[in-house]
Amino acid sequence: MSRVGSQTFLYRQPPVVAAHASICGPKEGKGPLSAWFDEVLQDDLLGQKSWELAEMEMVRRCVQSALNAARITDEQAQAMLGGDLNNQIIASSFAARALGVPFIGLYGACSTFVQALVLGSALIDGGFLDNAVCVASSHYCTAERQFRFPLELGTQRPPQASWTATACGCALLERPEKPGGLRVTAGTVGRIIDLNVSDANHMGAAMAPAVFDCLAAHMADTGKTACDYDLIATGDLGWIGRDLLLELASAAGLELPPEKLIDCGASLFYQEQDAHAGGSGCGCVASVACGWLMKRLEAGDIQRLLLIGSGAMFSPTSSQQAQSVPGIAYAAAIERED
Repeated sequence: MSRVGSQTFLYRQPPVVAAHASICGPKEGKGPLSAWFDEVLQDDLLGQKSWELAEMEMVRRCVQSALNAARITDEQAQAMLGGDLNNQIIASSFAARALGVPFIGLYGACSTFVQALVLGSALIDGGFLDNAVCVASSHYCTAERQFRFPLELGTQRPPQASWTATACGCALLERPEKPGGLRVTAGTVGRIIDLNVSDANHMGAAMAPAVFDCLAAHMADTGKTACDYDLIATGDLGWIGRDLLLELASAAGLELPPEKLIDCGASLFYQEQDAHAGGSGCGCVASVACGWLMKRLEAGDIQRLLLIGSGAMFSPTSSQQAQSVPGIAYAAAIERED
């Protein structure tokens, strides 16, 4: 592994995505990407007694599916890197407890999955691991209860609010042993960008500047342009945040053709599903990447993907302290090798 520029890693032996799995909830299963998920839940409680327990089970089930697909036992998995939106990332850590897999807990808010890809790839390319499970999840009901209001209140949501996805995505990375497959070739670590957005509902406005900063850093560090990728997929800016990102790129003179830019949050729901600004949550980019995007790469529809996860770094505590909502983003280049 080598570092180029100020924020980007190039992996000399790019880890291969040996397997991936994705799960989504009932609402997400009625959206435009329904057919691309490996499992669509009929009950977002998963037979559990609480939403939090349901999210733990969703993570466990998703990781187990990826391990089974790669024919790797729980004991052979060397590390699980992941996180969620629950206090102290309990969905991920308790799922790791159930699986018995060594655990590295991460928190990058909704960018956590791409953060896991960047770090997991570095650990494998550096020779510290032979494989790494990268996973992230979110659940609409757990997030609403923690960050906003209990669902029972029926609180009205403003138009700029996003809908936290009930979803999970998992990718198993391995040390490459033969040519071919999907490879994580580069990773860019973003900076915390704070433009003093004070509306905790307006995730697109809080995260778009961080996504632009990370994208610009990746292009500057690697010397690549949008033309070098078939698709640039952002995490969960939603319809509003995607438009803001295009405006930021245009103002800075950074070429970003609209036809090459998709957003996972803007792709997850139909607008008539009343998701307001679109999807969000750790499970949004994770499930869309491990479902729709990686399957398109495997099919050869696209060859080179730049995946940028975005996160709003706030909590109930920071909101109570009248703090603004800063953003973070991470980027991972994923390429199909024939």
